[in-house]
Amino acid sequence: MSTSKFKNDRSIDERVLMAVVRVAERFKKESAALFKNFDLTFPQYNVLRVLDASENGQNTVRDINRIMLVSGANMTGITKRMEKTGFIIRSSDPSDDRLKRLEITPKGRQVLNDISDSNNRLVNGFLENYSTEKKIDLLSILNEILKKDTRTDGAVNPAE
Repeated sequence: MSTSKFKNDRSIDERVLMAVVRVAERFKKESAALFKNFDLTFPQYNVLRVLDASENGQNTVRDINRIMLVSGANMTGITKRMEKTGFIIRSSDPSDDRLKRLEITPKGRQVLNDISDSNNRLVNGFLENYSTEKKIDLLSILNEILKKDTRTDGAVNPAE
């Protein structure tokens, strides 16, 4: 007889995906608590990471939306707040006025640097008990799943 209080009639596929969601939610919650100490939200931190990994620290809002899977309306609010705090600069794209470009500022780079050690400890705490080989296998499986999603370019963003 099972000691669980819940019936376990879900398929293995659903159980795997639900475990991924639960791990992601736990990671987001713990990360958000860390980022709050630096006046950042989880999505704002991700915008800074994407910009920091982008050529010349710049990217279009459209590309960042695609990478982060965030709607345009949500991104507008996120980036307006980030511009107010001095983490980014928003401007029109020189090649197309309809496109908005974001650029990380020195203050944005500094906050990423300030967060780095604490964030690395948090990330390592989630995966420290697993070999590099297992991590590579997991990343490969997750990337294959993401390739099925037409809203992304098919791979985990290196800035994430």
